[in-house]
Amino acid sequence: MNKPLSYKDAGVDIDAGDALVERIKPLAKKTMREGVLAGIGGFGALFEVPKRYKEPVLVSGTDGVGTKLRLAFEWQMHDTVGIDLVAMSVNDVLVQGAEPLFFLDYFACGKLDVDTAAAVVGGIAKGCELSGCALIGGETAEMPGMYPDGEYDLAGFAVGAVEKSKILTGQNVQAGDVVLGLASAGVHSNGFSLVRKVIERAGSNIPTTLDGQPFKQAIMAPTRLYVKSVLAALASQPVKALAHITGGGLLENIPRVLPEGLAAHLHKGSWPQTELFAWLQATAGIDDIEMNRTFNNGIGMVVVVDADHALACATVLRDQGEQVHTIGVIAERGQGAAVVVA
Repeated sequence: MNKPLSYKDAGVDIDAGDALVERIKPLAKKTMREGVLAGIGGFGALFEVPKRYKEPVLVSGTDGVGTKLRLAFEWQMHDTVGIDLVAMSVNDVLVQGAEPLFFLDYFACGKLDVDTAAAVVGGIAKGCELSGCALIGGETAEMPGMYPDGEYDLAGFAVGAVEKSKILTGQNVQAGDVVLGLASAGVHSNGFSLVRKVIERAGSNIPTTLDGQPFKQAIMAPTRLYVKSVLAALASQPVKALAHITGGGLLENIPRVLPEGLAAHLHKGSWPQTELFAWLQATAGIDDIEMNRTFNNGIGMVVVVDADHALACATVLRDQGEQVHTIGVIAERGQGAAVVVA
């Protein structure tokens, strides 16, 4: 008579899943904030929009980490990709002027390694803590045969709120407004298909350090969370538009928040090119245009503000720990491109 088959025999370890949940709970608890009614453990998480909002509009965002995960697998660096996951969604929500309220994650693998999963979720919790949003739920899916051993996939979902009267649409941007650029922490989470090709091309000619960090740490530096600093600026300054510089770089993301007929004229050299981006550009052999539409190239968030408030806005952002550069102005577009770097 055949031996009975269990779920574990089929490749799904329920006990490992339970162990992970117990590891996650104290991490999630550190992210709790006003509004959380019920978090991890139930079939659904409950959140009440804070009563200080008079006409709240919910803003949602979802994203992943992309092929940066392949380097996380290869280099066994799992503790920061969770921060990337949070940042990609909460920074997008922030662009509408919204305060991130809560976050959900989806972690999928072929065979659950509790230590690896806990490192990833630890990064997610850290990202939530740094951006002031609650990690109130998620899903861990163990699916034998779907992913090779040691690999996983990530997705994240953020929900924020903004007063209806304070939604940032960019429609009041006008010629003469100033473009501020907030420094990125590195490549963030876009362009890694090219980054991996560059590393492959470099072979053994890999620099020991870049920008004062060991090579791998510089490459894997997590996406910067701009939430708290930008919310502080929004509370005191008449910011007109924000653009999160992700896939498509400066050339494709800034136009998403500009009214038709306007362009951003960015001043080449108004922000420094880091050793990391200089190495990527030199090794890949690509021109400035390709750099500015593949990578963030050193600017992770763009802030558009009228000229009279540019200095005060930059001061608030610097006081919050941001590196701020005045990188350009808004002008009439005419027959030119929506973003000109010259």
